[in-house]
Amino acid sequence: MSCQARILEIESLSVRYGGIYALRGVSLSIAAGECITLVGANGAGKTTLLRAISKLVPSKGIIRFAGQSIAGRSPHELVRLGIAHCPEGRQVLARQTVRDNLLLGAYCRRDEAQIAQDLEEQLKRFPRLRERQHQLAGTLSGGEQQMLAIARALMSRPRLLLLDEPSLGLAPNLVREIFAILAQLRQQGMTMLLVEQNAHLALQLGDRGYVLEAGQMTLSGQASDLLNDPRVQQAYLG
Repeated sequence: MSCQARILEIESLSVRYGGIYALRGVSLSIAAGECITLVGANGAGKTTLLRAISKLVPSKGIIRFAGQSIAGRSPHELVRLGIAHCPEGRQVLARQTVRDNLLLGAYCRRDEAQIAQDLEEQLKRFPRLRERQHQLAGTLSGGEQQMLAIARALMSRPRLLLLDEPSLGLAPNLVREIFAILAQLRQQGMTMLLVEQNAHLALQLGDRGYVLEAGQMTLSGQASDLLNDPRVQQAYLG
């Protein structure tokens, strides 16, 4: 992977909560068009890493997006640059309609005709959201809220999509549906960094993977190699 191809580069990233390191010396890179999977136990620091990239928690180290340092940038500036974060727990606006949630995903944009086009594209990608577009988001099922969270993130036309536990709390049939959509996005060239408790599904989807343990990277490689690595199988694949 050439330096020119890298859309995200992280070097020696550390995050502390008080005296405790949530991340210590983490480095990774993502090339444009790659799907990268981040595997680790609960509390390993996976969510913290995504939040650090999105500038939702302070960090030390280097984060470069499209070759430029994002030091000093605010979260909404990163959305404008092309980083969309689909957070753990979905965090849809429960008292707003599905349609309004989607339009809020495009709040940094001014191209109204293209926003309308993208809205139609998301309703086509997620037919259930079309059926429920005038319902309040809080009335949706967990799976539908996850679809909404992904669709809302896509409304910003991201160059990098950060996904935090998209299958959490969902029934197996909905997990398959969500991952089928992520596979489509991958085929369409969307660059993704995926944090996912279902390591088997995530590594099947990903191009490369990283293993995070107690805030430090312990393994990395091709996703197919990690799937067959005895250490990964024993710790995360059951």
